[in-house]
Amino acid sequence: ASSHPFMPLFSGMNQQYTRREVFCRNTCHDLKRFWEREIGKQTYYRESEEHRLGRSALRKLREEWKQKLETKLRLRNNPEDAEKRTNVG
Repeated sequence: ASSHPFMPLFSGMNQQYTRREVFCRNTCHDLKRFWEREIGKQTYYRESEEHRLGRSALRKLREEWKQKLETKLRLRNNPEDAEKRTNVG
């Protein structure tokens, strides 16, 4: 122990601040870990759903119909393209 009268006061205050700092550090680490897990779960669920939808037959059908409609609209807007196709085929 020091012979200076204020040293025990300062060392006690340092211990108090150190304990609070350790508590905050652990709490912040726990919060960070919690939210990282939550974000990871949500990312996994979203990617799983996207993968499931990618394999969906309905999605493939929609894409086929979309292509057919785009072709029909293109032919309607450019009738000379339609004549070329019928003459070639």
